Amino acid sequence: MLTRRRILHLGATAGASVLAVRSGGALSDVPSTVKTPVDFEVPRGACDCHVHVFDPARFAYDAHRVYTPPEATATDLLALQNAIRFDRVVIVQPSVYGVDMAATLDGMKKLGAQRARGVAVIDADTPKAALDAMHAAGVRGVRLNLETVGESDPAAVKHALATTAEQLRGRDWHIQFNTNLGVVAAIRDELAALPMPVVLDHFARAKASLGPSQPGFDALLALVQAGRAYVKISAAYRISDQKPDYPDAAAIAQAIVAANPDRVVWGSNWPHPGRGKTRTDTAPPYPSDDGMLLNQLPKWVSDAATRRKILVDNPARLYGFGSA
Repeated sequence: MLTRRRILHLGATAGASVLAVRSGGALSDVPSTVKTPVDFEVPRGACDCHVHVFDPARFAYDAHRVYTPPEATATDLLALQNAIRFDRVVIVQPSVYGVDMAATLDGMKKLGAQRARGVAVIDADTPKAALDAMHAAGVRGVRLNLETVGESDPAAVKHALATTAEQLRGRDWHIQFNTNLGVVAAIRDELAALPMPVVLDHFARAKASLGPSQPGFDALLALVQAGRAYVKISAAYRISDQKPDYPDAAAIAQAIVAANPDRVVWGSNWPHPGRGKTRTDTAPPYPSDDGMLLNQLPKWVSDAATRRKILVDNPARLYGFGSA
């Protein structure tokens, strides 16, 4: 129930439908993606480690994007943070902006240095000065969007990894992968040898229906167990078709947490970008209930101390937040 921590009132923004809930006597506006109240005690300092900001009215999408999402601004994101009682967030550069970081950096600035960190997308031409500026703004990692562009060739992935690692040499950043278990298994040794942390988002695209014995999952668990990779247990709807609460994702999540609870973080994947019929059609978001998705965490992880690691301690270490 939403009883312990008062949710700040936020006015509804253009294009965002809201519903009203009551918390501690205060009427609050809640994004339409929160249909179910959070039903467990969220620790102070909790961090949503995977969201995006889309602000096409102010920041034009890249002409070569593969999809066109609707608006989801920093104001909308703050409403989500308050609704699910989170204090911190990581804004991940979406592919629709290419390497133009303006929208992501603007979102981070609006939410503030105490609350927000960022993950960038760069290319081989990104200058050192730009990386320095991004670091000062709160960026702490680079994402390789392999799954989005359909890149699964191990040789190409290894080349991109080596190039990115060289660019980040000497920085306290990590490399995040949007990829699948087959790629993880193919480049396992290269990932283990990196001098910086590795982050694999969305369960590394494990298929919930195949369970923990599926090909490649052992490679993922070995990296996690050795402390060589973090996994985002994020967007269960990306790996499961069992709506509405994706029960078959539990075994995948529990196996990852059991391998090493110090290398697991949680993310919502708000605003849940979908795909249109063509790259220029406005793609409706994937239907999602962020309250219900978050409520799966205590079902996957019954121990409150372990949940605190996932929601607070691990993100604080990985993204450079102070103590909660």
